[in-house]
Amino acid sequence: MYLKRVDGPRQVTLPDGSVLSRADLPPEDTTRWVASRKAVVVKAVIHGLITESEAMERYALSEEEFTLWRAAVERHGEKALKVTAIQKYRQL
Repeated sequence: MYLKRVDGPRQVTLPDGSVLSRADLPPEDTTRWVASRKAVVVKAVIHGLITESEAMERYALSEEEFTLWRAAVERHGEKALKVTAIQKYRQL
């Protein structure tokens, strides 16, 4: 078995003790962004599995879009990423 050479770590341990690896990331061609997929990408960036620029390039995200996801997770947790909860967590 051959491992593809990648920059950075292959996996990181999260504060809750769980392990997040590159295999846990959503596929690059993801078009339907549910809250759980958004949260995995944000966690990967926050904990250093991938860089912010790598995430934006890999998933064709704008800087503004990713910044909104990250701010929502940091302020309110994963629940804030649900589309049905946008108004509840919206910053006025």
